[in-house]
Amino acid sequence: MKYAKAQDVLPEEIVKIIQEYVDGKYLYVPRKNENHKAWGEKSGIKNSLKVRNNEIYKKYIDGATINELTQEYYLSEKSIRRILGQQKRIFSQSLQNCLLD
Repeated sequence: MKYAKAQDVLPEEIVKIIQEYVDGKYLYVPRKNENHKAWGEKSGIKNSLKVRNNEIYKKYIDGATINELTQEYYLSEKSIRRILGQQKRIFSQSLQNCLLD
């Protein structure tokens, strides 16, 4: 989050109106909804995790054990099981959608 001085970015009349409400205090102005990015979109981490989780599920389906996956991806058994459950639900939903179309 970047800070900007109100007098540098707003007309003087608006600064005076704002000062009536929050004189000398910090004021946060949120982004417009259309400019808001979801978690991980800007850095690409969301997509990276999606790819990783798909790989984990594919390897599990192809015969890798949970223990092997924990060692390969440096994740706990609980995390691997959570990922497998999520991926199974995603796969089942996409399969159902294909069958309904």
